[in-house]
Amino acid sequence: MKALPRRQQNRLNRERAILDAALTVFAAAGYSGTTMDAVAAEAGVTKPTLYSYFPSKEQLFQAMMLRKRDLMLDVFEHPGGKGMVADLLSFAWAYADTVMRPEMLSLARLIIGEVQRFPEIGRAYQASGPDHLLRGIMRYLEAQRAEGRLAFDDAELAAQDLWGLILSAPRTQALYMPDATPDRATLARYIHNGLKVFLKAYSATPAADLDQLAALTAPDR
Repeated sequence: MKALPRRQQNRLNRERAILDAALTVFAAAGYSGTTMDAVAAEAGVTKPTLYSYFPSKEQLFQAMMLRKRDLMLDVFEHPGGKGMVADLLSFAWAYADTVMRPEMLSLARLIIGEVQRFPEIGRAYQASGPDHLLRGIMRYLEAQRAEGRLAFDDAELAAQDLWGLILSAPRTQALYMPDATPDRATLARYIHNGLKVFLKAYSATPAADLDQLAALTAPDR
């Protein structure tokens, strides 16, 4: 991959630093409690510099959420060449490693607490977070169906099943019981079982895909 010009790389690095700082502040203060001044201070930039990247708090929030979802979708946008089962497993862990981070859980809790008074916050979170991720999953699953690897009638329901099966239960527990966040082994238990159920329901060749999943998730790997 060709290296970016230094000025462009520096701008990209600063943007990433701002978005990381934004997550820290939004997770601590919620959407309504976050100010651009606080984000600028956390990022170590001036307020005019922050506004040159993101002209409003809404745009900053959306960019922050989209970046996290884009990281999760990277394996679907750039498959590793090891096949669909490996892609699904990589996505499952990228999803878990993102949404189970303490700051992401804190942000989700605060958004839930704010939506009754500020419905627009919930709409912004849904549009730039779950809805964006859902569309990316659907595109990948539809491509796999076109190649004859999956069989389903409704891509949205298949995508909802995928992320629901792999992480819904432990994430819900972590949202409402912050002192009982599941460990890596527990996440693996849910992820591996969820993928098994998904492949049994949607794979065009379930036996072969389940064998591959078993090989990929064997303890000695």
